[in-house]
Amino acid sequence: MSERAADVRLVDVTKRFGDVVAVDQMNLDIQRGTFHSLLGPSGCGKTTTLRMIAGFEQPSAGEVFIAGLPVAGVPAFRRNVNTVFQHYALFPHMDVARNVGYGLRQRGVKGDEERRRVGEALELVRLEGHGKRRTWELSGGQQQRVALARALVNHPTVLLLDEPLGALDMKLRKEMQLELKSLQHRVGITFIYVTHDQEEAITMSDVVVVMRDGRIQQQGAPRDLYERPANRFVAGFLGLSNFLSGRLTAAGRAGEPVEVDLGGIATIHGSLTDPAAVPVLGAEVTVAVRPERLWLGPAEPPGATAGAGATRLDGRVSQAMYLGDQIEYRIETPVGELMIRRQNSEGGGAIVGVGPGDPVIVGWRDDANLILAA
Repeated sequence: MSERAADVRLVDVTKRFGDVVAVDQMNLDIQRGTFHSLLGPSGCGKTTTLRMIAGFEQPSAGEVFIAGLPVAGVPAFRRNVNTVFQHYALFPHMDVARNVGYGLRQRGVKGDEERRRVGEALELVRLEGHGKRRTWELSGGQQQRVALARALVNHPTVLLLDEPLGALDMKLRKEMQLELKSLQHRVGITFIYVTHDQEEAITMSDVVVVMRDGRIQQQGAPRDLYERPANRFVAGFLGLSNFLSGRLTAAGRAGEPVEVDLGGIATIHGSLTDPAAVPVLGAEVTVAVRPERLWLGPAEPPGATAGAGATRLDGRVSQAMYLGDQIEYRIETPVGELMIRRQNSEGGGAIVGVGPGDPVIVGWRDDANLILAA
């Protein structure tokens, strides 16, 4: 199968605001028909990147291409992209149909053609029959759908979404995450989504681009980033991790397990998540272990037979927190505090007889170790 063409390409793009570098020499290809998320903390440059694609900002250096064409100097209204914002900017004096058809009328599409295309757009977002309603009569989720219909009615090459679910409550937000992903599959348009919410990015995206200080830290499928983070920042931002400090004491060939000494307390084995960043022997490294990969209690870890390596530490429970669907334990150990999460299936996930102050054994298999060179 041939690689799909890039609907959006950024080549060595930099954006400065005075002395502040908001985006720093970014290179990014976004393939046609994919759902990309730009993920990162506030100030990382993700919204600035989106605004340069939209045409609201111009790069200080580098080039932006849309559908293979350079767009330097092309104003936003002449680019075949549309943007959906957190605040939907609907016109309260217009009904739903007039709101959705606004962009069409700006392009000279009116009458029967406008009504047909508005009807198709409302059907796409499951708002058939709502055309005559006022926007202020709608729920937050319905208003979001109107904003999406208005953005899609002109058949843009790319749909840009700048934290569009931020104003919704948690339940509706989760519902809209599924709606957006389903919608993107139905229309087949490239979506570029800006968020600081890791769950949103993981739930909806084909590709997640993790950003920090204007630079891309790592990009790829959500599962790949979660299971093989390139560095400590990605491991900490995309999901929860326990971080342990150690020194590299033995290294095999590329792709083979390495050995890390945790301050003389334990020796662990695992693979470097970024084989290209191989540290020298004796170098400080970070080991990340996901909370769900740890076990807690007096028993041996599942599958920890003579042929399967595992780490065991004595510890003491400092906290046990009920989180609804999970129980979170904080365990004091010789290598520092570790966090463990257990599924709380119908109230039965808690470890019987284990509470704050109790001595426990905590452990994990070698294949849970994510060894980070940075």
